[in-house]
Amino acid sequence: MSGAQGAPGAPGTPFVPGTSCRRRRLAATAGGGEIPCASTGVHVRSLTEGLVAHGLRVTVCAPYGAEQAYGFTAAGAQLAEVGHTAAHSAAAQPPSVPRNAALASLPGPLHTDAETVLALRRACADADLVHAHGLHAGLLAAMALGRRRRHVPLVVTWHTREHAYGAHRGLVRLLERRVARAAGVVLGATTDLVDLARRRGARDARLAPVALPFPEPRSGSYDQLSADPDAAAKVRAEIGAVDRPLLLAVGRLDPLQGHGTALTAARAWRGLEPPPLLAIAGEGPRRGVLQARIDAEALPVRLLGRRDDAFDLLAVADIALLPARWEARSLLAQEALRAGVPLVASAVGGLPELVGDAGLLVPYADADALAAAVTGLLRDPGRRESLATAGRARAARLPTEDDTVAHVLSVYDELLTR
Repeated sequence: MSGAQGAPGAPGTPFVPGTSCRRRRLAATAGGGEIPCASTGVHVRSLTEGLVAHGLRVTVCAPYGAEQAYGFTAAGAQLAEVGHTAAHSAAAQPPSVPRNAALASLPGPLHTDAETVLALRRACADADLVHAHGLHAGLLAAMALGRRRRHVPLVVTWHTREHAYGAHRGLVRLLERRVARAAGVVLGATTDLVDLARRRGARDARLAPVALPFPEPRSGSYDQLSADPDAAAKVRAEIGAVDRPLLLAVGRLDPLQGHGTALTAARAWRGLEPPPLLAIAGEGPRRGVLQARIDAEALPVRLLGRRDDAFDLLAVADIALLPARWEARSLLAQEALRAGVPLVASAVGGLPELVGDAGLLVPYADADALAAAVTGLLRDPGRRESLATAGRARAARLPTEDDTVAHVLSVYDELLTR
């Protein structure tokens, strides 16, 4: 029996929050000392559950506060808390409203303090394999393993791309090179991340099927709203979209999400009859700037703030918008496809391979193209219906959580039997 698939009680334990090890022990670490962005945390939790179901003992190394947000122990993992407290983390936000950005710790301070590295080193002391989720987590895992990397394989999954400016750009490039060369295998969530890892010197970089679990049904959920016209009408009235089309965007209010482009496009929608309302669910540092512009230009846009039911709102939306600068496997895009809601998104990162022809892709930061795509869909019910059908079919073919677990186990087996 390979070390990657040892039964309970076999030497080794899987480790999950950004770095994972196995004894045959697996350790995983996520977030690199800070609470991981939501899609990464959700993936790590899902992967943990799958590994445990296959008889692995998993230890997840996560920052303080991550357990409350993602429930790694409920998935069957042991927990080793490392890094900084939630009070020091700008990413302390539950998975209902994703950050859709790179790790919160970058391009800011790297937090590679000795205490965090030593804590990871202790947690991985008996590990046979370490799996780090995220660039910063990969750096910390490499530092914690040190010379043991010759005998303990390091797998690093790149879920997203770092965006840095000025002097930070060179720092991020150095970080990418260090992590790519330290890993036995780099798993990229998108083709462009795999290409980047190879350019940075990765010995072995592969595309990984990163599946995200869909939310559990609850009161007021998507399925319930879809089946209850009165409840849906009530939600639309609450948002302010009575007798007018509703456009929905979900994401953290930061520059990477492209909300400024959406606001510029909204100028063109004012001339439509009736004018559609753009509702944006999420919080972040750009809220004040965006709200000031909405008020000054009298734009048909409403900031909803943080919503636990953000993705359920797709049940009452006519079109989903994703004007981000970069996305890997966007939660909003996947949910929109599954729900059969026409999607207009930036043609960036992993979105073209995720969406295919089941959505409309426009150049990033091109407000005219975004406005034209939305206007065209609003005027063409037949096109909206065809995209809805294509989206559902596309969603049915996306990798499942079982696919993700099977792929990761095959990588572990390969590394542990070399």
